[in-house]
Amino acid sequence: MDQMISGDGGSPAGNGASALITETTMQTFGKDVVETSMARPVLVDFWADWCGPCKQLMPALEAAVQAAGGAVALAKVNADQNQQLCAQLRIQSLPTVMAFWQGQPVDAFQGAVPPSEIKAFIDKLIGMAGTAANNDPVAAAMEQADELLATGDAMQAAQIYQQILGHAPGHAGALVGMADAALKLDETDQAREVMKMLEPEDRNDAALNERIARIDTALELADQAANAGEIAPLLAAVEADPMNHQARYDLALAHQASGDMAAAADALLAIIMRDREWNQNAAREQLLKLFEAAGQADPFTQKYRRRLSSVLFS
Repeated sequence: MDQMISGDGGSPAGNGASALITETTMQTFGKDVVETSMARPVLVDFWADWCGPCKQLMPALEAAVQAAGGAVALAKVNADQNQQLCAQLRIQSLPTVMAFWQGQPVDAFQGAVPPSEIKAFIDKLIGMAGTAANNDPVAAAMEQADELLATGDAMQAAQIYQQILGHAPGHAGALVGMADAALKLDETDQAREVMKMLEPEDRNDAALNERIARIDTALELADQAANAGEIAPLLAAVEADPMNHQARYDLALAHQASGDMAAAADALLAIIMRDREWNQNAAREQLLKLFEAAGQADPFTQKYRRRLSSVLFS
């Protein structure tokens, strides 16, 4: 993550470091190919060290995948080391490239075809997947990165956001996505630095407003957590005096610092139940910040928003 905002996109694809290009095996094929192909087409290159045409094809294949800007991915299979997988997929000659989409093989070619044919093959896959990569590869890459982030693969999403910034420096959506990914990877300082790269007008973008506000709130909560007290003495203080709202509020911050948002929300609700307006509605305001940081669609937010409504309108 420390290298997330570098402009070169990381190590060369041939070293297997690209978010778009992986080395896969019989054991990892399900995740690398079947699962990944639910979001974007995946090319699977079956090769071997002794295969001359394989060595001709691979660099051209990697270059074409990178040029597609995240619309497709590439998984490389060493045929000698994965003979059972080759047998299951009926690979009869090398190199063979199979394309997977939505978990199923949809196309293939054999031999060291020229770059123009590789591009045509990939363009066909992109059209099949219904992406807009032919006209707007950055938009297609953003869509893929956002999907990865939403499904929990923050590291791969961050790498794609980085690649987007290599093609479109200062892209507001990619910066916000990268900060979001950094937060999910517990890289708070990285997220803060990325958010500083936004231009003032970026914060007025209606498409990004909600996401920026959520990240800003999450960073504020992180700052609070850095100064939170210890749970045990605060819990003892609350047990000794249930009306000690300040101790209970500090306990909520301590739970928040430990990552236990449910316990933090319970403590804040307990204050609201006893004194709704304590400290100028501090408990309610803090609870709303937890909701904003989690996102309005998050199950945590939905659960505790219902509980807050029950307390306020009971």
